[in-house]
Amino acid sequence: MMLRPFLRLFPVICASWMLILAGSASAGTASTVSKVSVDGLRVWSGPDHTRAVFDLSGQVDYQLFQLDNPPRVVLDVNDADLKTRLKVNNNADIRGIRHGKKGKSTLRLVFDLNRNKRAKSFLLPPNEKYGHRLVVDFSDPKAKQKIKKSAKASASKQRDIIIAVDAGHGGEDPGASGARGSKEKHITLAIARQLAKAINAEVGMKAVLIRDGDYYVGLRQRFEKARAHQADLFVSIHADAFYDPKVHGMSVYVLSQKGATSEAAKWLARSENKADLIGGVKLDGKDTLLARVLLDLSQNAAMEASQKVANEVLSSLSKIEKPHKKHVEKANFAVLKSPDVPSILVETAFISNPQEEKRLKSHSFRQQVAKAILNGIKTYFYQSPPPDTLIASRVKAARNRPNRHIVSRGETLSGIAQKYRLDLRSLRKANKKKTDRIRSGEVLVIPTS
Repeated sequence: MMLRPFLRLFPVICASWMLILAGSASAGTASTVSKVSVDGLRVWSGPDHTRAVFDLSGQVDYQLFQLDNPPRVVLDVNDADLKTRLKVNNNADIRGIRHGKKGKSTLRLVFDLNRNKRAKSFLLPPNEKYGHRLVVDFSDPKAKQKIKKSAKASASKQRDIIIAVDAGHGGEDPGASGARGSKEKHITLAIARQLAKAINAEVGMKAVLIRDGDYYVGLRQRFEKARAHQADLFVSIHADAFYDPKVHGMSVYVLSQKGATSEAAKWLARSENKADLIGGVKLDGKDTLLARVLLDLSQNAAMEASQKVANEVLSSLSKIEKPHKKHVEKANFAVLKSPDVPSILVETAFISNPQEEKRLKSHSFRQQVAKAILNGIKTYFYQSPPPDTLIASRVKAARNRPNRHIVSRGETLSGIAQKYRLDLRSLRKANKKKTDRIRSGEVLVIPTS
């Protein structure tokens, strides 16, 4: 009789124990599942920083700290295991990497450095190319000062026009990919290098490469570098992609008005940027209106110049093939947001189009594109040269000489010959031309007899 109540409760007791055991098992399983694995390490080196990227199986909590004598950076990653061999090859900043355990569940990663560097870290969420990532940047705080000094030293009475050439993407950001495996970051760098070489071959012009290797440069950092070098123009090179592989053609972009307005608000919100606007003089709260006026003037001039350069570049590219659109397009690209440097973005072709991808891999086609971009740039600067430049003095001298003619947009060699009542053959001979092709801004010799 005493057992009867117990027997009645027995199924309930058993069910309770089953739930407890199930809970314990699931907790154990959850603990195992929550363990994150470090699956790989990629290292990219640039001229002023090194970036290390850890590939992770999930989101992590971590701590970073730095130690001296010898210099090293330590990462403690909570609830993590290492699932791959970590190796750093021939890096100027990182001598090597070690790993170990701190306690039962913390993975310790140690970068041994060749010299003291400032380390900054952040997490990146998954995207279409990568999963979770932990990024560590090693930088030299003196790098920016070096850029400013070199830019200041280059200023003279008759200086070169400085063109900042930006190769899109780079490092762990490959950009778009073609059907044949081409990566946008490699294509853009090849064209940027060819464009820079062509610019440097021109008298009175100098190129500055924003990226000259396979490493990543932040979007805002790109136009900030152009400003630090006191560039007269910023040109960003890209290779477009679209879900339809038949889409083709080149495009040229400038910043939209909406993008300019939002950037102006950011600049006015930061006191150091206000100081930049008026040559280092700090503006307090009561001078916000003055800052707004100065920024508007600066932005309007830069955007007007951007539109004119873009028109010339698109016109020049149109001689290679029919462009994707007949007019310059406007977009809110971050790299175009410099408040005082005219900026354009050139989509050289659609890497997603198999025929255009093949052309982009061709050295001769890339050379053709670089030359067309340069011709557009030259046309603009020979029409509107900055007053303190060598090109400005050459244009002024040409205009003051009776036997020189500067080609304007839309002019033809035959039309110029008629204007000066010359035989077309003699005009060709005086300018050593085998064809009748001329470009805007070109200086022609006008024979006097």
